[in-house]
Amino acid sequence: MKAIAVIPGRADSIHLADVPSPSVDDIPEGRGVLVEVVRVGVDGTDKEINAAEYGAAPEGDDYLVIGHESFGRVAEIGSNVPDSLAPGTFVVATVRRPGHSLYDRIGMQDMTTDDVYYERGINLLHGYLTERYVEDEAFVVPLPEVLCDVGVLLEPLSVAEKGINQAWEIQRRLRVWQPRRAAVLGSGTIGLLAVLALRLRGLEVTCYSLPQAPYLNSELVETLGATYLSSQDSTLAQASERRGPFDLIFEATGFSPIAFEAAAALGKNGVLVLSSVTGGDRTSEVPTDRINQGFVLGNKVMVGTVNASRADFERGVDDLLKAEVRFPGWLSRLLTTSIAGLERYDEMIERLTNDADAIKVYVEVSP
Repeated sequence: MKAIAVIPGRADSIHLADVPSPSVDDIPEGRGVLVEVVRVGVDGTDKEINAAEYGAAPEGDDYLVIGHESFGRVAEIGSNVPDSLAPGTFVVATVRRPGHSLYDRIGMQDMTTDDVYYERGINLLHGYLTERYVEDEAFVVPLPEVLCDVGVLLEPLSVAEKGINQAWEIQRRLRVWQPRRAAVLGSGTIGLLAVLALRLRGLEVTCYSLPQAPYLNSELVETLGATYLSSQDSTLAQASERRGPFDLIFEATGFSPIAFEAAAALGKNGVLVLSSVTGGDRTSEVPTDRINQGFVLGNKVMVGTVNASRADFERGVDDLLKAEVRFPGWLSRLLTTSIAGLERYDEMIERLTNDADAIKVYVEVSP
């Protein structure tokens, strides 16, 4: 069976590998689901793993099959799998698997306190850029057939879903929280999907990003009834004066200094959600007294979010369905860049690296 793999720790080691074919019996107690992969979305994580910035192979292997944004079709199920996952059902698998902390033991592995974590296609578990995979039914989420063309967007949407849901969970402390205005920082895939999720919840949304309008991403923002602002035209503080105060800010830029600008721009009783995983050693001068005072006197919250739970994926299915009704065709416009087959892994990396116009790059594994 073919798969796209890397040798962790060795830069530019991406290659087409022959790997063992999985069996539904690989999962104990009849809980196995064998899935034929249809599409896999790829992103900066896959590029960074190929650059040997992080990633580790499963125990016993010297390679890692990459790809964590799955979409496939059930081929076979074990004896104890519910009929919601019958053969032919379209599915997406979640990414993180349980470790050893208390949170892992109660099914909240996305909140693990372990230093070592297990993520398919990222760390210590093989991913989905392969012809087939097998998984425990607990980590497989069914999608209705009407979403077959856009289902590959569910995993990145789940990142936005988790961050937004965490904001609401935190603000239960206020008993009544009625956010009106939100800002999304960044107009990549997750940023655009965060704009979508917030618009579906009725918020006024400003997307603040680097490129100047008009271009595809700004048009997509405006199609949702949101406002697009370029950081080349105004500061975030100016955007807050014009469009705020922001009750919720969702950061998805990959540029860490913007987090402190966002902290200063956040409204009273607001929540700042940080979703970027940033490397490097950037530093910036920060007005610490003003930010600290604003957070204390304004009862503000800053929270980090990573990965997503099954519940976030299920919320994402609901929002995909709503989006297809309220904004027909919008989701499909995110799928800008198709790679035809696992054999074209070099093209996949090239488009991830150099195609500035790509929103979502994805590999077509099987029809």
